[in-house]
Amino acid sequence: MTNQTKVRQAASVILLRRAEPKGFEVFLTQRPHAMPFLGGMYCYPGGGVSKEDFSPCMIERSVGLSAAQARKIMGAHLVPRHALAFWIAAVRELFEEVGILLAVHESGEPFPKSQPHARRLLEKHHGLLDRSPSFLSLLESNDLRCDLASLVYFSRWQTPSHVSLRFDTRFFVAALPEKQTPLESSYEVSHSLWLAPERAMQLHERGELPLIFPTFASLRNLADFETLESVFKEFRTNSITPISTKPALLLKR
Repeated sequence: MTNQTKVRQAASVILLRRAEPKGFEVFLTQRPHAMPFLGGMYCYPGGGVSKEDFSPCMIERSVGLSAAQARKIMGAHLVPRHALAFWIAAVRELFEEVGILLAVHESGEPFPKSQPHARRLLEKHHGLLDRSPSFLSLLESNDLRCDLASLVYFSRWQTPSHVSLRFDTRFFVAALPEKQTPLESSYEVSHSLWLAPERAMQLHERGELPLIFPTFASLRNLADFETLESVFKEFRTNSITPISTKPALLLKR
């Protein structure tokens, strides 16, 4: 009898912004070539769900979605606070990897109130590598709460059983907040770029943009929409997206 590799829960954010004169673009990040998982591939900001993500203190620091609502979307097999943790992990990972924070002030006003405010918080970004400060304490000290309503559940993919490092990943879509600009690189990002879904697929077909299948599949799905509004309208109405049966690490090329 063979030992099955433990599957780690994860969350990833497909960040979108309006394009000129029409349409929208997707933010893609390249993982450093030396990384053991997906090194050199272009994907979306994201990572594993941590225990802190479903802690009572972190849940208290989140607004816009209840644990019961999260469980209804994710499925009854999950404990409510564990379901909500996917949204919280998505917010945390997006900030840790590219410096975009989906949050609101205690007053309910969207973060940031000003660009200097966003820059001051971003200066503390590197400290998150050694959890000094932790993401939770960063929120608390700045009177901020995770804005879970800014995330819309998009899809779910799981790496196949023969892979040594496995993830069960929930994908979300979010619009780039005003007055915020993602980092071009970080400890988990060697390069990043904004591309229309159609353009990204063209570059991939030419062998110029390495993508894993879930990334390509999401781009193909998004290419069917003309506006940001149509994307969010479509996926806000979908309560549950079943897990894909396709192998998540299968390359398109």
